[in-house]
Amino acid sequence: MTRCLLPLLFSLVFLALPASLPAVELPGSVVSRPQTDRELFQDGLKAWEEGRQDEALQRLRGFVIRYPDSVYAPQAALLLARIFYLNDSFDEARLYFDRAAQRAGTPEFELMQGALAVADGRTAEGLGRLRTLAADDLAPRDRFLRARALARGLTDSGRALEGLLALHQVLNRGDDLPAIDRRALEGQAYDILQQLDDAVLGEAAFMFRGTALGQSARLLQARRLYAAGRSDEAQQQVRSLIADPVPFAYRRDAVLLLDRLTGKPWLQRAVGVMLPLSGRYATFGELVRRGMELAREVYGRDAVRFIYTDIAGKDVSLEVDRLANEERVMALAGPITGGRAMEAARQAQYQQVPILSLAQREGIPELGDYVFRDSLTSRLQARTLARYAVQERGWTAFGILRPQSRLGEEFARVFSEEVAALGGLVIDEEAYSPDATDFRRQIRLLMGEDPEAPDDPGPLSEEEQLEDLFVPDFPPVDFDALFIPDYADKVELIAPQLPFYGIEGVPLLGINGWNDPDLLRHAGRYVEGAIFPDGFFRYSSYPFVQDFVRRYFERYGEEPSILEAQGFDVAGILLSIFDRPDIRTREDVRLALSQLRNYPGVTGATSFDFNGEADKLLFLLQIQKSRIVQIN
Repeated sequence: MTRCLLPLLFSLVFLALPASLPAVELPGSVVSRPQTDRELFQDGLKAWEEGRQDEALQRLRGFVIRYPDSVYAPQAALLLARIFYLNDSFDEARLYFDRAAQRAGTPEFELMQGALAVADGRTAEGLGRLRTLAADDLAPRDRFLRARALARGLTDSGRALEGLLALHQVLNRGDDLPAIDRRALEGQAYDILQQLDDAVLGEAAFMFRGTALGQSARLLQARRLYAAGRSDEAQQQVRSLIADPVPFAYRRDAVLLLDRLTGKPWLQRAVGVMLPLSGRYATFGELVRRGMELAREVYGRDAVRFIYTDIAGKDVSLEVDRLANEERVMALAGPITGGRAMEAARQAQYQQVPILSLAQREGIPELGDYVFRDSLTSRLQARTLARYAVQERGWTAFGILRPQSRLGEEFARVFSEEVAALGGLVIDEEAYSPDATDFRRQIRLLMGEDPEAPDDPGPLSEEEQLEDLFVPDFPPVDFDALFIPDYADKVELIAPQLPFYGIEGVPLLGINGWNDPDLLRHAGRYVEGAIFPDGFFRYSSYPFVQDFVRRYFERYGEEPSILEAQGFDVAGILLSIFDRPDIRTREDVRLALSQLRNYPGVTGATSFDFNGEADKLLFLLQIQKSRIVQIN
C-alpha cells in the first residue's frame, strides 16, 4: 500500500513547490496569462521574419517543447530546421525537418529538402530539387535560402562561377531582404571568391564588374597583390576600387587595406571583449567582466587593453568588424551565448582575428583555424566522467536516464561516444518528459521489468515461495553505473525514487548541474557517493584556486562562480601570450593559442586541440558524507 502511494506523494510535493518565482501584482498592473500555442508561434514567426534569429530560435524551440501536438508544430519545426541549416547545424536541422513531414509538398518543405540534400553531399539530387522551384514563385526569404543552397551545391560541384551567379541574381533583384540575409549572401560570395585561383578570380571580377560581387573580387585581387609583395600595384588597385561608387559590403576593408599600404599604424595591443552588459543576460556578462578585470590586476594592468563592447541588441558581426578594423585589436574574447558566438566566430574567421569564445554551443571551434573556445562543454564533461568511470573504476556498462530535451539528448550522445571510445558500452537509455515528477515507468524499464505491472503483485503462492528460495539474488540492473544528465532540482526528485522502485547500490554519475548545495539538502543519502565533473570548485585544495577565491572576495565582497573563474582564465591566457616579446601580429596570437599546453587555470589545466577546442583537466567531485569533495 505504501509503495502505491509514494508516486502520488512525489507528485503532490512537487506541485506544492513553485515552478518559478511567484508573480507580484504591482499597483495598476495585471498578472499576465500563459501564451496560447498560436500566440507563442506567432511571436517566434515575427522574430524570424524581422531577422531576429536568436530570439526566433528561442521562442520556436520553446513552442515545440510546450505544444508538440499543436497544428502550428510542423510549421515551427520547418522554421527551426531552416534556422539551424543557416547556422550550419545540419544535424539539428535534419532533426526538426523530420518533424515537419505534414508540410510535405509545400514550397518551403521542398526547398529545405533540396538544401539538406546538398548539405548531406547528395549534390545532384539537391540541385535537381532546388531547380524545380522557380525563383519568381518564391517569397524573398525563400529565394535567399534557395540561392545559398544552390551556390553551395554548385561550388561543391566545381562550378563556382555558376554558384556566384546564383547569389548575384538574388542580391540584384531589389528584394527587401533583411540586412542579416543580405550580409549572409555577400559573405558566402566572398568565401567562394577566396577559393578561386588568380585566373578564375580575374574572370569573376570581369564577369561581375559594376556589381557588389565584382567589387569584392577586385578587393581580393588587391589583397593578393599585397601578399605577393607587389605593394605599388595593390595600392593602385585599391585606390581605383575606393573611387568606384558601386556599394559593396567590404568597402571599409578596402579603406583599411589602403591605410596599411600607405603606412598608417595597424594593430593595437588590445583585446576586444564582447559581452552582454545590458538586457536579460547582463548579470552573466558582468560576472565574466569582473573575472577578466581581476586577471588584469593580478597579471599586469598595462600589458594589454581590454575594449569591452556591450553586444545586447546589436549585430555581432558588425561589432567584430568594428573591433577588428576600427579598434584594430589583436584578439577577441566572447560572446557567452551560442547563437551570438557562432556569428562572432564566423566573422572573426573571415577577418582572421583570433577569437577565444566562451559559449558552449557545439561546432564553434570547427568554424576555422582562428577560432578557439574555452568553455565547459557537454563533451568535455562526458569525457572526464567516462575516463574516470572506465579507466579508474573499471566500469564498462552504463545506463542513462535523461530528460527529453536538447541538453539530455546531447549529453547522452557524447557520453555514449566517449564510453565507446574507451571500450565501454551504454546498454540502456530511458528518457522522461522535462516536467515529469514520477519516474516509475523509466526506472522499471531500466530494470528490464514491465512498467505496467502493479507495484504490489500480492502474496506469493506456496509453490512460488519454494521456487524463490532457489533463485539467486541478481543485481537490479545490468549496468555498473547510471548517468543522469540533468540539474539538481530534477535529480532530487529522481534519486529517492530509484531505490523505492528497486535500483539500489548503483553508483550515480551526473553533470556540473549537480554541484548545488540544495541537492544535498533535498536528496540527502539518496545521492551519497554520486560523482560528477565541474569546471570550477571554489573549495578546491589547489593553492592557485584558493588564491583566486581570496582575491575575488577581497575585491568584490562575495565568492566567485564559474563565470568569474572563466573570465579570469580567458584573460589570463591572453595576457600570458601578449606578455611574450615575439607576439606582434594576429597570426602570432593564433599560433600561440594553438600551441598552448596545460595553462594552470582556475577552471582546470587548459590546452587547445587541433580544432581549437579546450582540453581541460576538470574538477571531479563526489558527494561524501553529505559534503561535495574533490577526488582528483
